[in-house]
Amino acid sequence: MSKLTRPYFFLLFMILITSGCATKTNNYNYAAFEKSKPTSIVIIPPKNNSIEVNAPYIYLSTLTRPLAEKGYYVFPVFVIDYFLKENGLPTPAEMNGIPLDKIGEHIGADAVLYITIEEWGQKYQVIQSVTKVRATLKLVDVKTGRLLWNSTAVAKESSGDGSGGLVGMLISAAVDQVVDSTISNPTLRLARQANYLAIGNQSRGMLDGPYKSSTDTLGLNP
Repeated sequence: MSKLTRPYFFLLFMILITSGCATKTNNYNYAAFEKSKPTSIVIIPPKNNSIEVNAPYIYLSTLTRPLAEKGYYVFPVFVIDYFLKENGLPTPAEMNGIPLDKIGEHIGADAVLYITIEEWGQKYQVIQSVTKVRATLKLVDVKTGRLLWNSTAVAKESSGDGSGGLVGMLISAAVDQVVDSTISNPTLRLARQANYLAIGNQSRGMLDGPYKSSTDTLGLNP
């Protein structure tokens, strides 16, 4: 090997080592998930730590599709909600306290997805508005109680990047506030985006389920 090429081989060697270490560090530990091999998931209506009272059921409506596309049977979320309410659990906070053996006995799911909404909605600042959705997700084996997977679903957007000067940013924030209150709420779209990013993440997303189709395009159309 010539003296000229030797440094390039050394550089390539260091890049490969660094890349390998980074991948190993970022990978999620799926040992419990692989051992459990769940095929069906029941979603318990989310706990809500935000100030938006409607957040749990808006967020609940965004979870079935990404989980189904990932290859799992998902129990109909609003059927489960109705069933739990009819059986003496009127609020998400109470629903989250159901013993796992009761979930297994009366619903028959392999795993249960628990959610806590930490942030939800818009904050209007002096020169811009910021909308953010943040929720923690925890998948638990119904039979053993073992944690199979957890993640944080996060998405946010700002009313502008500062272009157009101070007057332009003030107008943009004001328009966003009017549009949000009269036409649509961006939190629904951001919740979908956050879920696809968390569940479909390449390094620590949820593993593919048994019904995963090769034609699914998870994350392309949140």
